[in-house]
Amino acid sequence: MPGSPAASWAMYRARLKAVFDGADPRVLAAFWLFGLINNVLYVIILSSALDLVGPNVPKGVVLLADVIPSFVTKLCAPYFIHKIPYNIRVVIFVALSVVGMLVVALTPGTQDPRTISIKLCGVMLASLSSGGGELSFLGLTHYYGHFALAAWGSGTGGAGLIGAGAYAIATTTLKIDARTSLLAFSFLPVIMLMSFFLILPLEPLRKSSAKHAEYEAIESDEPDQRNDALNDDSRREEHEGLLSSSMLSESGRSFGNVGTKQKVGNALNNFTANLRRSKALFFPYMLPLLLVYIAEYTINQGVAPTLLFPLSESPFDEYRSFYSTYGAIYQVGVFISRSSTPFIRVHHLYFPSFLQVVNLILLTLHAMFDFIPSFYIVCIIIFWEGLLGGLVYVSTFAEITDNVPREDREFSLGATSVSDSGGICAAGFISMAFEVWLCSWQVSHGRDYCKQQ
Repeated sequence: MPGSPAASWAMYRARLKAVFDGADPRVLAAFWLFGLINNVLYVIILSSALDLVGPNVPKGVVLLADVIPSFVTKLCAPYFIHKIPYNIRVVIFVALSVVGMLVVALTPGTQDPRTISIKLCGVMLASLSSGGGELSFLGLTHYYGHFALAAWGSGTGGAGLIGAGAYAIATTTLKIDARTSLLAFSFLPVIMLMSFFLILPLEPLRKSSAKHAEYEAIESDEPDQRNDALNDDSRREEHEGLLSSSMLSESGRSFGNVGTKQKVGNALNNFTANLRRSKALFFPYMLPLLLVYIAEYTINQGVAPTLLFPLSESPFDEYRSFYSTYGAIYQVGVFISRSSTPFIRVHHLYFPSFLQVVNLILLTLHAMFDFIPSFYIVCIIIFWEGLLGGLVYVSTFAEITDNVPREDREFSLGATSVSDSGGICAAGFISMAFEVWLCSWQVSHGRDYCKQQ
């Protein structure tokens, strides 16, 4: 019967099948695991911040150690990392992650400055791996299409839920000490190694290497012949993509002549060409992604710890539960939106970025003037914050996949990833001062909940 639950479910299944028609399950599984494992250690480290540095050291220190090396890697690596084959990169990233986590886990649990410094060095090693992994796997989606990008985004969203949940279950429910838990988690990157060499079909990469050799041969021909060959191949590859750009892209944005493949005489010229590419990426893609990350991580690290209500008006017995609850709700929103690429796309990236800034202003004003009447309304806003952040992340890279010329796409996907780490770095510094200021404001106005956590 039309309109019945059975008919609605059948229509939904048909639509879902149509969306994923042609997707290779191995590609989906491999990129989902890439996104999960590459980001899950970042989440676990933040979840264990209190155990790593103790109550007397600002937790923002752990955030900065966890993100600054990643930011520097994303800022510099796109200009030379293309010279390193993907299989070697994956081995390097896995080694860095494992060594970094082992340093964190095996360092004695005392809270003296020297011990904390050693742990933070381990965090920084893992951060280098995470940053290099993100720009590399985003670049790798160029060879596997929109389904790979969608699976990567969903995996990164799942990392928040799984990472925070796994650490909480291990240390709270199962009563495993933090050191043993971190030691067990340090071997998770091996899954990334297995995903690349055992699950991911490598034929697209091999074909790309063969085409690269063909292009090198064409370089010696006449310019018109070379351009015709490249354009014909580009049109053919775009037409045969997993999801046609015409199905998803409405922005009509292009790079003009910035992405024209050109023969580079030396490394300096190559670097200059990549800088021009980066400038072309900044306003359409990098800036909205940067804005949304500054806003949401300032909320998460600087404002959320002060979004407190009397315990009698909440479901909690202690004030420290507010922050962990907000974090879990945020991660649910991120996971949902980062998994939404096959169904929902945002083409005008600035709009949700500005909405995230509105969230920051609204929650900051509430922290100051206490006008939102219910804890549950704040939870809805936090969930909305997670949805916006995840949506801008996946939509940014989907727009690049649709609109940037094929010969520039791999570089552009990796280079744009610097914006999220840059936004987190900026938010880390802002939030360290912001939290102190908001807490002091609340105490001076008769609300000392933030001092009771």
